[in-house]
Amino acid sequence: MPLAARGQSGDSLHRASIVIDAHNDVLISTIMEGKDISRPLTTGHTDLPRLLEGGVDAQFFSVWCGGDYGKGRAFAYANRQIDSLMRIINDHPDRLVLATTADEIYQAVEDNKIAALIGVEGGHMIEDNIDYLDSLYKRGARYLTLTWNNSTDWATSASDETNPRASLKHKGLSEFGRKVVRRMNELGMMVDLAHVGRQTFFDAMEASSKPVIVSHSNAYAIAPVSRNLRDDQIKAVAANGGVICVNFYSAFLDASYGKKRDALYANTVPKEKKRKDLSADGRFNLLSSKSKEELRPPLSVLVDQIDYLVKIAGIDHVGLGGDFDGVESTVKNLDDVSDYPNITQALLDQGYSHGDVKKILGANVLRVLEAQ
Repeated sequence: MPLAARGQSGDSLHRASIVIDAHNDVLISTIMEGKDISRPLTTGHTDLPRLLEGGVDAQFFSVWCGGDYGKGRAFAYANRQIDSLMRIINDHPDRLVLATTADEIYQAVEDNKIAALIGVEGGHMIEDNIDYLDSLYKRGARYLTLTWNNSTDWATSASDETNPRASLKHKGLSEFGRKVVRRMNELGMMVDLAHVGRQTFFDAMEASSKPVIVSHSNAYAIAPVSRNLRDDQIKAVAANGGVICVNFYSAFLDASYGKKRDALYANTVPKEKKRKDLSADGRFNLLSSKSKEELRPPLSVLVDQIDYLVKIAGIDHVGLGGDFDGVESTVKNLDDVSDYPNITQALLDQGYSHGDVKKILGANVLRVLEAQ
């Protein structure tokens, strides 16, 4: 949905910038379901035509599975997802190319192609095996998120570290976890600290000799959820030379989102449709289309998050990691990946310079990738 105020200056700057999205879940949500993203889809947030329309030059495709995929399953499933991405790349070489370095992103832009990068979301997918980490790197993975919401034997998640009922053998990184981080540094694979607990975060910061990425997280001071970053973490990323990529999920941007969702569920969903012990997603899914739209915060809350991160970390340490196709609700005017130009215009309207907008759109992520 284009913004009424969008001007030529925003469009021109957007097309002249290298736009990088650090996190998209279309692999698991759409491609693994057998849908063809080379053609326009009427569902989901992502397909190749919409990526082109949105001026997305480089897309990190997230390889993910839940923590219930244990040893003997998770690594194999990660490879199946990479296989599915490679089939799309091979079938559409005129529009998509695998990229593993900053130079390959630059070349893709020059060739008018979308650079496809791979990020593995969840350390459990290496199954406590460094050789599996090496294998995923050889296949093109350029970041590993040390945990998803579930902890591993060697790293604890934000969800578990803040849950008093979680049964944890330890908090933070084990010695094996530090070995994983050191090996990622040796390979040139970015350490992703989205989803990790505070102890794991600071342990990883101590262990890493390279700049880190936080692929899809926001500021806790604005939206106090466990996986958002507190000010000391934001400052630590800046001191490390890393980058924090803003997540577009309504609940991670707007502190009032959860209460509004639950109130709409309580007041608008018929009694016969209500269920006990429904997850947050389950309550959302029972809402009417009108209620779902009412829940969406304005685009200004995303700009507020960017402003806050820039204030605490500095302009060189903020990027974009939309989490499209991994969330049920995004801010208004960001309906899907075709709407990225709206961010550019909003940042210009906020007073950001052209150079600073380019940093947020992708140059900061490029710098961290180059530093590996």
